[in-house]
Amino acid sequence: MQAQLIALDWGTTSLRAYKLGPGGQVLERRSLASGIMHLPTEARMINGVHCSNGFELAFDAACGDWLDTQPHLPVIACGMVGSAQGWSETAYRDSPADVTTLGQALHVVRSLRGSDVHIVPGVMQRDGVANVMRGEETQVLGVLQSLTADDVLIGLPGSHSKWVEVSRGCITHFDTFMTGELFAVLRDHSILGRTQKTADTFQAAAFDRGVQVTLSADGKMGLLSTLFSTRALGLAGELSPEEQPDYLSGLLIGHELSGLRARNNTQHRDIVLVGNNALCSRYQRALQSCGFPHVTLAREAAERGLWQLAVAAGLVQPLLEA
Repeated sequence: MQAQLIALDWGTTSLRAYKLGPGGQVLERRSLASGIMHLPTEARMINGVHCSNGFELAFDAACGDWLDTQPHLPVIACGMVGSAQGWSETAYRDSPADVTTLGQALHVVRSLRGSDVHIVPGVMQRDGVANVMRGEETQVLGVLQSLTADDVLIGLPGSHSKWVEVSRGCITHFDTFMTGELFAVLRDHSILGRTQKTADTFQAAAFDRGVQVTLSADGKMGLLSTLFSTRALGLAGELSPEEQPDYLSGLLIGHELSGLRARNNTQHRDIVLVGNNALCSRYQRALQSCGFPHVTLAREAAERGLWQLAVAAGLVQPLLEA
């Protein structure tokens, strides 16, 4: 089957490349540790030119052989590749935003190979406290492709977890929680990490205990009030060193979901989670404890979203139904 599109999900730590066929079918996929903060440094020849540009080198490594076979394949990319630290800065689009407004605002970079790389803009929210995202908007659009509900809440757990409200195919509001990054900072650079040890398996009871603290009267005092319990429970002999990391994880995720519950009507919406399987499983477990009953997991969101954006931009043709 002939490929119709090269799609790149290019973030801070990794680069995922997809060769897509008709309708966005994944023909081949690759994952490289060549995110924008970990680019190749060894110069080599590309298209007859001695090149030391890390973005060019990573792009060539990810899909150069695909372009050797089909030189005129269109290329689309999302994520931090369009940030100020990326290959070429791509201006944000204001929310609300949908597949059409984003697909018609792609920023083009000409590669050494002669291929135009079409970079997806991120989304900026100006109402209230300012907020931004790059890459997550594409995953959201990929999720929407397979949904029938008009009003849904999409969660993207990670270092900077996003919760995106969608209505009638349009991103209307989103919140960011620095849960994953804060967990790493507290574990590695605070006194809470001094008594912790990494466990070989998930300590479910300790995680659940952390979530329950956030739902208790003590939890209403807020995150800053409950964090030290990670250390105190260890010193009291109630949490082993191996249990403390998962307790802290439950505590942080529980407070994140408490913040989410404070928004109107969030508990009555269908929730879809997108991301790492193990992390999404933690969130699914915590969501159920916090009273969010309708939670499902989505797969292949980025590649599906990139295909939808390429269709909106006219880079590829939609698959016509028989």
